[in-house]
Amino acid sequence: MQKIISLRIFQLIIVVLISLAIGYVLGINRVALSWKDYKPIVSILSRNPPPSQTLDMRLFYEILDRVNQDYYDKTKIDATKLLYGAINGLLSSLEDPYTSFFPPKENTEFKTQLAGEFTGIGAELSLSPDNRIMVVAPLDESPAQKAGIRSQDIILKVDSEETLGWTVAKAVEKIRGPKGTTVELTVLHDKEKSPTPVKMVRSIIVIKSVTGWVKNISCAKDSCSENNSGSPIAYIRLSQFGDKTNDEWISVVNSINTKVSEKDFRGIILDVRNNPGGYLNDAVFIASEFLRSGVVVIQEDDSKNQDALRVSRRGTLLDESLIVLINKGSASASEIVAGALRDQKRAKLLGEKTFGKGTIQQAVDVDNGASLHISVAKWLTPNGTWVNKVGIEPDINIELDATKSANLKEGEFDYQLETAIRQLLK
Repeated sequence: MQKIISLRIFQLIIVVLISLAIGYVLGINRVALSWKDYKPIVSILSRNPPPSQTLDMRLFYEILDRVNQDYYDKTKIDATKLLYGAINGLLSSLEDPYTSFFPPKENTEFKTQLAGEFTGIGAELSLSPDNRIMVVAPLDESPAQKAGIRSQDIILKVDSEETLGWTVAKAVEKIRGPKGTTVELTVLHDKEKSPTPVKMVRSIIVIKSVTGWVKNISCAKDSCSENNSGSPIAYIRLSQFGDKTNDEWISVVNSINTKVSEKDFRGIILDVRNNPGGYLNDAVFIASEFLRSGVVVIQEDDSKNQDALRVSRRGTLLDESLIVLINKGSASASEIVAGALRDQKRAKLLGEKTFGKGTIQQAVDVDNGASLHISVAKWLTPNGTWVNKVGIEPDINIELDATKSANLKEGEFDYQLETAIRQLLK
């Protein structure tokens, strides 16, 4: 009996040892499988700090080496992601939402948007002062505008993913997608307390940045309308500054010029509401249409040196009464135009306070198709006003219900536009 018990104990020990051996082998194999795609960071091309810097980079490289050697899950170590993450961390320390890094894919998409066509929902994004993803403005006739996305909306989620800590480039990557697919944004509208889910179907966004018309308009007590007995008024809508803006502008202005000389012509309305901006030189080009001479915008660098950009060409709409429509979605280059026309006493501004983006960015293509958008200067209005974070106040303050204006039927005038028409007809 004792021999049988001893034999069973011996068999049990053998089974345990075999199990341990099998577990060990399987564990080693699993580790090998999980590390098979791991590519160690074997070298750093340059460890020299930029000229004139005294920053000691040894700590950074010590951390990088520790991650490379000791981090337990080697499948998570990707040299490119580590590099991009370090760059984004570096730039975020500047606390400047407009200085940002665009990896190759996002850089291509950004350039495509400026060219006038891309697939997505049609909304210009930025970072809010507390580093949340924020809508600068929805583009005209875009899925975003039609779904009720507004300027200064905070995007809390994209589908089910929280956006806290995201860069603008990551938000763009997550929101864009193939034509016909659906994306849901959870947004917090300005001055509202509860978030709102908004579903949109992605579409090909074709941006025509300039449109316009001349109509005979008269106003009754309750509304304004187009009719044969009215006075001619011109309307130019400038929705963004892109690669084709100047050509489109000339085409629209030429069509308007054929009717400006008509009897009883009352003036022009320039609409830059929800215009998120674009190229600085294009802002000078547009402002020069209405100004005979003088300063359009002042650049100020880090040494307080100022460079005044003046009227760059002979415009054709120099004498007509002019009203500029602005709102909180008017940013950057559209603020430059509005500020120049007001400071030069060429136009009245009507609507709401603008967005308040008072810096100039330079886009620099870097290695492997990526780009760096870096703030290189302030811009000031001709009177020396810096609008950053404060915006431009209108001469005539008219607030507009965003929910009502989004549901206007074709041919209807919103209250701000109607008020501008009444100003011209006085």
